[in-house]
Amino acid sequence: MDSLKSDSNSVISICIPVYNFKVDNLVDALIRQARMLDIPFEIILIDDCSEPAIQEHNAKLTQDGLRYVQLESNIGRASIRNRFLEYANYGHLLFLDCDSVIITDDFLANYIRSIQQYPDAVHCGGAAYYSEAPARIRRLRWKYGVKRECRPAALRALQPAKSFMTGNFAIPKKTLGSIRFDDRLKGYGHEDTLFGIELKRRQIRVAHLDNPVINGYLEENAGFLANTEKGIENLAFLLRNSEYGSEFVDEINLLRWYYKLGWFKKLVGGMFALVGPQVRCLLEKGIVNLYLFDFYKLGMLHQKMSIENRKKYDSSFCVARRGIEPLLPG
Repeated sequence: MDSLKSDSNSVISICIPVYNFKVDNLVDALIRQARMLDIPFEIILIDDCSEPAIQEHNAKLTQDGLRYVQLESNIGRASIRNRFLEYANYGHLLFLDCDSVIITDDFLANYIRSIQQYPDAVHCGGAAYYSEAPARIRRLRWKYGVKRECRPAALRALQPAKSFMTGNFAIPKKTLGSIRFDDRLKGYGHEDTLFGIELKRRQIRVAHLDNPVINGYLEENAGFLANTEKGIENLAFLLRNSEYGSEFVDEINLLRWYYKLGWFKKLVGGMFALVGPQVRCLLEKGIVNLYLFDFYKLGMLHQKMSIENRKKYDSSFCVARRGIEPLLPG
């Protein structure tokens, strides 16, 4: 492995949010690479209220440079990333999902070189999946990842902020401190979209490199569909309760299609009401067609947007009865 010059940009805090996953292999691989590079480092594990057996297992990891923090309640994907600011001691934070699988011996070295070249940038390494298709019960998450998430750096760099993903990235601590993830978002979905929009707004460079990790855990189809629904709920909420409406439409393909449909989206909504349960059943069984999945998401978005519109109407009506202006925008 090539030697690296030693400076403040070769010192990193490796931040791993943990939820219901044993992280022995990931921690071992990172410590081995850091020691080979002979760089100062720390690994911080923050457990987001996993099952007791997982907590007990990961709490026993005692390698040098490793710190384990146990949360008493689940705070979600956005808030837990902000929480690392309280514990990280170094100027750059490298975030990895707890199920990440390191696939190259120069993974850390690649990040440090990129950080040294662009110390004020956010650096994104990319995603990868195993080439062999899993059992049908996990086929949807795998196929979506292979077809939609596995993109080389050159392609991601064409839309750098839009291509930001939270599973494998490095960021200056001061940048995360100034932006932070939106902790209104609970559970799965679109915390990365919102963060990417803020990076673009503030003209912060997003540097993409071919330094992927494998997504080592594939949810079962039903679980992935449930998380997808939660992500769409977050999206509908943000469209009605934030300043990012038009920017979301620019950044998210699903929204662009939704608004392009115009009045046809009512037709999609009607079709979804009729066949949505059958489509979900097919997807849960692992009969995976991504265009069918796109239709399911579009129908689900129409449903959630209708709910948010009713909330907006109800709120406007109630406050109007009291003779004051609505709080939500028209």
